[in-house]
Amino acid sequence: MEHELKNFIKKCDLAIKQEDFDTLMNYYTEDAILVVKPGMIARGREDIKKAFIAIAKYFNNSLVPTQGEMIILEAGDTALVISQTLLDADKNNNEYSMDRKATYVFKKNSQGEWLCAIDNSYGTELIDK
Repeated sequence: MEHELKNFIKKCDLAIKQEDFDTLMNYYTEDAILVVKPGMIARGREDIKKAFIAIAKYFNNSLVPTQGEMIILEAGDTALVISQTLLDADKNNNEYSMDRKATYVFKKNSQGEWLCAIDNSYGTELIDK
């Protein structure tokens, strides 16, 4: 049986592709963090939304994220997702890899819904930067 977080992440990817950042913010905890790029972190929904708007502009409004292989490690109300994240865009000469080994941390809220607390599409690459 497929883990519910796989479908949740597909919804997030679709919201990014459609640049529906208001809907996307509903998928994050209030105090979530997003690794925008190595050395740059957005904190909280408002800053994360601004970061996604800037990321979309950087990629000429053509960013399409998808997930490849995915491992989900769940303990109580917390889950670590290790995923091959594939980014497609019209932009050439991107200084960052478009094939990433991402790490995401999800928490269940009081209604039992998963929300993203840490969004790190760079995964362990952060150690190398």
